[in-house]
Amino acid sequence: MRIIFAGTPSFAASHLEALIDSEHDVVAVITQPDRPGKRGKKLVPSPVKRLADQHGVPVLQPKKIVGSALTEWKADVLVVVAYGQILRKDALNATRLGAVNVHASLLPRWRGAAPIQRAIQAGDVTTGVCIMQMDEGLDTGPVYERAAVPITAHDTGDSLTAKLAAIGMPALLTALDQLDNPGYVAEAQPDQGFTYAKKIKKSEAIIDWQTPVEQLERTVRAFFSETAPVITISGSRFKVLEASAQQEQTDAGQSAPGTISEITKAGVKILGTDGYLLVTALQIPNAKGSVMRYGELKNLSAFGIKVGARFDSLSGN
Repeated sequence: MRIIFAGTPSFAASHLEALIDSEHDVVAVITQPDRPGKRGKKLVPSPVKRLADQHGVPVLQPKKIVGSALTEWKADVLVVVAYGQILRKDALNATRLGAVNVHASLLPRWRGAAPIQRAIQAGDVTTGVCIMQMDEGLDTGPVYERAAVPITAHDTGDSLTAKLAAIGMPALLTALDQLDNPGYVAEAQPDQGFTYAKKIKKSEAIIDWQTPVEQLERTVRAFFSETAPVITISGSRFKVLEASAQQEQTDAGQSAPGTISEITKAGVKILGTDGYLLVTALQIPNAKGSVMRYGELKNLSAFGIKVGARFDSLSGN
């Protein structure tokens, strides 16, 4: 089957590699334009573009996908995996069999841009992937294949992404292998149970100490390497890379949430509204991304991290 592939991040690149290694023919790849890197202004290609270049697959990087630009490839199907744009009707209908999407949730739960992170944040115990026929709605099309995985108490955005890629690749190949079969029919999504996974905003990464500690822990795990949650103290800004909730009873009349209760070999114990958040790994400011863990965190008094000190609240009060 002749395939045009549209995708951008590493999750998409895993699926592209599976297609390249299969009996199908990837005739062209569409990905987002190169973006400035985190350090400096040098433009950086997406993981999908780098993989396509390695295999000599033609790469297109339009600001918007236009259907007329796809028809010349005479492809059977457009496969979309985390491309990063909503496609218009002309693009969805530009190939013989339309557009098939790999979506990282069990639809209709978590339609939208950040299903992996939102599932962890919400405390879901299961998620998965759906191979769906795309329509003009936001992840509303009928589903060909479903595959599920558990979300463990230790899963981060990265680890869950890897799990979903592992089950998404064979599910996609299963669907493509049967797509030309008239008896292979996608199932409409249920009318109930849908939720929306909004795009992650940088403002969400600022830790609000009024939030229950279990939810703070889930946010740290969900945003791991995506938009790491940040805390500030004495003008220093830290990225929280690892933390765990401790729902212990706090002492009556104790200091306000955000106050450092203890610093031990286990990490920095911070008072919350309903327990403590034990921070076990921090990225240090102005240190070229240096990370300190567990007992090393006892050496941060120069940054204002000491027992009795209080991390800034969301409002700065």
